[in-house]
Amino acid sequence: MFSRILIANRGEIALRIIRACHELGVEAVAVYSEADKDAAYLHLADEAICIGPASPAESYLNIPRIISAAEIADVDAIHPGYGFLAENINFAEICRDCGIVFIGPAPEAMRLLGDKIEARKLAQKVRVKVVPGSEGAIESESEALKLANKIGYPVMIKAAAGGGGRGMRIAHNDMSFRAAFASAQTEAEAAFGDSNVYLEKLVVEPRHVEVQVMADKSGNAVHFFERDCSIQRRHQKMIEESPCPVLNERTREELCDAALRIIRKAKYVNAATVEFLLDKDKNFYFIEANTRIQVEHPVTEMVTGHDLIKWQLKIAGGDKLGLSQRDIKHSGVAIECRINAEDPAENFAPCPGTITRYIAPGGPGVRVDTHVFQGWTVSASYDSMIAKLIVHQESRAEAIATMRRALSEFVIEPIKTTIPACLAILSHNLFVKNKVDTGFVERNF
Repeated sequence: MFSRILIANRGEIALRIIRACHELGVEAVAVYSEADKDAAYLHLADEAICIGPASPAESYLNIPRIISAAEIADVDAIHPGYGFLAENINFAEICRDCGIVFIGPAPEAMRLLGDKIEARKLAQKVRVKVVPGSEGAIESESEALKLANKIGYPVMIKAAAGGGGRGMRIAHNDMSFRAAFASAQTEAEAAFGDSNVYLEKLVVEPRHVEVQVMADKSGNAVHFFERDCSIQRRHQKMIEESPCPVLNERTREELCDAALRIIRKAKYVNAATVEFLLDKDKNFYFIEANTRIQVEHPVTEMVTGHDLIKWQLKIAGGDKLGLSQRDIKHSGVAIECRINAEDPAENFAPCPGTITRYIAPGGPGVRVDTHVFQGWTVSASYDSMIAKLIVHQESRAEAIATMRRALSEFVIEPIKTTIPACLAILSHNLFVKNKVDTGFVERNF
């Protein structure tokens, strides 16, 4: 195990990693921007180093400054968290060149699975179905139009690099396709520095289901079951739950096995999430793999009892999993709501500002992951997520009831948050009856 690591991130995930480190007897070094200088979790770190002004480009995305901080702090490894540099292949390579362990996969595996086109090809090699679409990137609009007509509308235009809904557009006919194709290329270039896009057939009213996997350096790989992430807006997840309530045991086993085949073929090490679309007939199609820990990992931790951040640290330090698939059990139902500083009444516009009143919910089966507190100023420079509310109960009905109660107790004022939106979704009869898909929010709210 490492003796000292640096956390190249901020907010609740930085705090989450600090806690895991300390429970393993590992010292944690935090970095922070000038905007985060008053963050409470910095006092919990064994050392805190300022790496620049508020702008992410000058701080959390600035590789030279982070590497310099790691060298000054004399750390063994760097944990990138999620977002920022977590899936940056160049950063992973620089860490390796500097003799610092990157707590995540090797650059080669990141390159293979991080590019969605290459990941599709890999999935097909291990007999995992993908959504029908182009075999590779398409640069010509005329070529793309021909393929769209061949596949049949509606189609999805997707950025080859990155994710999070950026560089993603839906087209229902030739006219909308032309505008969507150019728009997707422009956004992909701006977000990822890569304008390559590819086409997929749009699966109508799908569920978004993902499998949490972990693999060690000895070739052992296991899954920690699946999460349903169908409640989304603008392709951004809002609410996640485990297990997926529409899967039977046979389909669940096939889905999780497909995820492991992809991970093993990629010779992947550490945590990953393999994502699928599930159609109305329960057919599943691979769409992408995320080569990092996910925002929604607490859902899996609650239903399996395994600390995924600790497993990341142990595996990166050279430990074997020491688990067989039979050792991993699934118990009860967990639901997570992402609490963002956004105004649902204004089309989820960001709502930064100072929190003057903060009351967190509690009680049996309730977990709150957050770094904010009364007096904290939410910055406009970063992602708007400020907390994650997670509940765990024996049944889905009980989990929904506990989440609704916990949301009603959660007070974050005076800024606007997505708490009312989450509460409205959890109270909707179609959600309660489990009749949802990825378009649920747009249709009903």
